[in-house]
Amino acid sequence: MLTIAIDFDGTIVEHEYPNIGVPVSYAIEYMTAFREMGAKLILWTMRDGKELAEAVQYCSDRGIEFDAVNQSISRWSESPKAEAQIYIDDAAFGCPLNFSKVAHGKRPYVDWTQVGPAVINRLRR
Repeated sequence: MLTIAIDFDGTIVEHEYPNIGVPVSYAIEYMTAFREMGAKLILWTMRDGKELAEAVQYCSDRGIEFDAVNQSISRWSESPKAEAQIYIDDAAFGCPLNFSKVAHGKRPYVDWTQVGPAVINRLRR
């Protein structure tokens, strides 16, 4: 089964660091669907300390539990990079972004209407 590493700010919620931004549409719904299809999820974020704990709690309060946080699920290497087959991150080259709030001085965030179905198709293989 696939392991999916998912960023927090700009991916699950809009950018408001160190605060937690408003939810990005469909992020939780697709993450729930990925889990239901058997995917393993890693929270892969720059947050640490109190801000990381808040992000994990935010997701947990919405029914999302992670198999790992900022590390691989299994350790076969000393590398700090999380081992996953899919990485969903607003900073990833080629990741579809929603620019609807950019005109208001906001940064774009992941467009889950494109990312979600593409990952679902991959999980069905």
